[in-house]
Amino acid sequence: MASPPPPRSRNLSLAKETLAGSSYLDDHLEYKSHQSGPSTSIDGILDQPDRSLRNTLSSTSLVSRRSISAISPSPIMTQDSGTVYTISHTNCVREPGDAARLVATIYYNSASPRHPHIHPDQSPPVRPTDPYPMPEIAEGSAPTTSFSEYPLEPPAPEPEPLDHLYGAYISQLCLTHFLATLDSLLIHNKSEERRLITSHRCLAPDPVKPRVVEVTFSPPPNPEYLPSSLISKHESIYKFEREWNCEIVLQPSTVYRRHKRLCVFDMDSTLIQQEVIDEIAAFIGVKEAVAAITERAMNGELDFAASLKERVALLKGVPSHVFEHLKPKLVITPGARELCKCLKRLGFTLAVLSGGFQPLAEWLAGQLGLDHAFANHLVVDPETETLTGELDPAHPIVDSQHKRNLLISLAAGRDIPLAQTMAVGDGANDIPMLQTAGLGVAWRAKSKVQMEAPARLNIGESMLDLIYLLGLTKEEVDELLKD
Repeated sequence: MASPPPPRSRNLSLAKETLAGSSYLDDHLEYKSHQSGPSTSIDGILDQPDRSLRNTLSSTSLVSRRSISAISPSPIMTQDSGTVYTISHTNCVREPGDAARLVATIYYNSASPRHPHIHPDQSPPVRPTDPYPMPEIAEGSAPTTSFSEYPLEPPAPEPEPLDHLYGAYISQLCLTHFLATLDSLLIHNKSEERRLITSHRCLAPDPVKPRVVEVTFSPPPNPEYLPSSLISKHESIYKFEREWNCEIVLQPSTVYRRHKRLCVFDMDSTLIQQEVIDEIAAFIGVKEAVAAITERAMNGELDFAASLKERVALLKGVPSHVFEHLKPKLVITPGARELCKCLKRLGFTLAVLSGGFQPLAEWLAGQLGLDHAFANHLVVDPETETLTGELDPAHPIVDSQHKRNLLISLAAGRDIPLAQTMAVGDGANDIPMLQTAGLGVAWRAKSKVQMEAPARLNIGESMLDLIYLLGLTKEEVDELLKD
């Protein structure tokens, strides 16, 4: 009588059956690759003149509609010694001549889960004669929340929020919808370049209810139809972000994405939560006049250098020790310390490039462990020890072009390719450096900056969320933060 197979054989068989089974994405056919020839979808079959075609859905056609996750797994090998191992599937490795890969980092806005809008007629306190409320733009959903400032025409009415139905995190259905959205953008690709190949991994906080997910996909849409730099601004992506209460940052999948070496930051409203010149103005009682000019300059409505000189002139006669008075009042942005600590332990060179003033930029560099601080220098009258209301002509004004030049100079001085650099800012004078760096992120930025920067992030829980753009996981970040 034959003896039963050993336990290892049963386990191996079970492993094969489990790996080869259908996945969640296979069960949701919204995500399927484009097919050449007659369509095998329901609509395509009903459109066929020959009714006999309705019976042609063979097992082969069904397999062809499966997502890439349904590709048969690599074989499980068992050595004579009993060691069990697998060989990576060939689709995990790019073949020579394959299309470029892109990486989408998806952030869920866990700090502000959205809920469905209630129609006034369905709300008990509302009377039939009450006017219908004016539409609103949710904060973080667009470059501006003011309809009067919105470019061209107001956005379409808000789509139905889905995160309250399927989970206040990046759910599997959310991910499936994202893959279907990417697939729809391949409509203008050549027929042989319409098969979407993707992989994803959860970065934070856990694989059950992830808040940050990284999706790698190929091929990108036809650049003649949609350049890679504009994918994140496509209306389909924007609609997806609104429906699922998330935000997407796209980058090329290259070694330079994961291994950057230089990061430069703006200071005011980026590394700190205030505008320094406004705080000085408040100290002498002219905050309203200065703040109005600052806001217009940061929105790109005024020439930065001219507006800076105009605001500095209002500071004439201010005691030079005003900076010591301001230091205790400055609030460092949550997560900035942790971000800089992680980057330093990864070997980064860090710098602050500020349109503010040198004494506070140097103080902040000391607080955060930055390597360089560049800002504007004010002239101090040695006799009265007060500000003269002038900028020191011996030092260049740190405007938009000078920030860009400083980024290029710092990178060149350390033989760092620009693809290995990163820049973070929020004002219009940061746009050139954001567009020049390998990764430029508009951090909770002004409207104009969000429209022109390569990437934007408004819904991060703290500034530390920027670290996930390098592909690190929460576990790796925690290890970097250990003392």
